[in-house]
Amino acid sequence: MRYIIYDRESSVNYARRWAYERNPAYYDFGNIGGDCTNFISQCIYAGIGVMNYTPVFGWYYRSPSDRTPSWTGVKYLYDFLVNNKSVGPYGRTVQMDELEPGDVIQLGNFNKEFYHSLLVTQTYPEILVSTHSFNAFNRPLSSYDYDIAQFIHIEGGRAW
Repeated sequence: MRYIIYDRESSVNYARRWAYERNPAYYDFGNIGGDCTNFISQCIYAGIGVMNYTPVFGWYYRSPSDRTPSWTGVKYLYDFLVNNKSVGPYGRTVQMDELEPGDVIQLGNFNKEFYHSLLVTQTYPEILVSTHSFNAFNRPLSSYDYDIAQFIHIEGGRAW
């Protein structure tokens, strides 16, 4: 297995290009639960270039009906990134001040149910994010109303 350096600039550039539009290569899940994690997965893929085609527990998108839960589900993306020991991107939970552009923030409620995924596009002088469902590019994290957040630092990727 070989290690892949996460191209954070490519991830942020993808967010810049597609924050207010939809890439026709991917289905828009906006009307059936939200498109935020689908968009964040696309951004991560733009920076890592490899998917994990393990059925059910991997991280991939071929079509709306041939994808893993981790590609489009907030909780499942978190579980995949922080537990992945195989092919594809991997990361770890960090503190807010450890975030870098290209990392992921997930917002949740007091019941620790996470419901929204954001891509970090800038960290200084304040954290700016991009997302779908409520389309945004370089929106201040401070403008969101949420109870809790988890921060995922993408460490890199692996490929065969």
